[in-house]
Amino acid sequence: VDGPGIRFIVFTQGCRMRCEFCHNPDTWKIGTGTERTADDVLAEALKYQEFWGEKGGITVSGGEPLLQMDFLIDLFQKAKAAGVHTTIDTCGQPFTKAEPFFSKFNTLMEYTDLLLFDIKHIDNDAHKKLTKQANTPILEMATYLSEIQKPVWIRHVLVPHRSDYDEYLIRLDAFIQTLQNVDKVEILPYHTMGKYKWQEMGLKYPLEGIEPPAEDRVKNAKELLHVADYTGYKNRKLQLV
Repeated sequence: VDGPGIRFIVFTQGCRMRCEFCHNPDTWKIGTGTERTADDVLAEALKYQEFWGEKGGITVSGGEPLLQMDFLIDLFQKAKAAGVHTTIDTCGQPFTKAEPFFSKFNTLMEYTDLLLFDIKHIDNDAHKKLTKQANTPILEMATYLSEIQKPVWIRHVLVPHRSDYDEYLIRLDAFIQTLQNVDKVEILPYHTMGKYKWQEMGLKYPLEGIEPPAEDRVKNAKELLHVADYTGYKNRKLQLV
């Protein structure tokens, strides 16, 4: 679920989104966590390189990795020099074409092989309710990644009473079909495995009483998003940037 092959996963601290289904609310706070240098992280990752095979590599997740752009650029530049496949797991919320973010983002893309791109909700109002943030920068980033032909795997968490409505899924499908760089589309059924973290942090769990989607609803979502049509991830040869 973290990209092709066996991956070394780096979890970054900090996120502006407040997803109601978040299973890592402990990563929200910006400016906390353990400080690590890119050299330090890469050295640790390379210890496991023999396990990666031909398709493995490094995936940076979060939190939201794009909040720490300078670190990502440093890490991925050095990873590429070492012949490592690089992947970012992102919700896209920090994206903007304003400077200095945009120039840094373009530099980062030069050293990024793949993005796991989460679209939480296609409807802006519903997205604000679900995440406390607008989806405008997210959809703008998705469109820009298509323009520069950067491979993405689109991922969508299916949440009953939130995103599991045919109307929304049909709209999301129409948007994804406008993109020319989608190698894979994944439906991630909502789960409650992170609920205990909310409780440990003294937070009220916003989806109390909502159960994971039934199997038939997951199947329905996969059909409406034409998941089976996106097979680029099977055919794309591992081409290191």
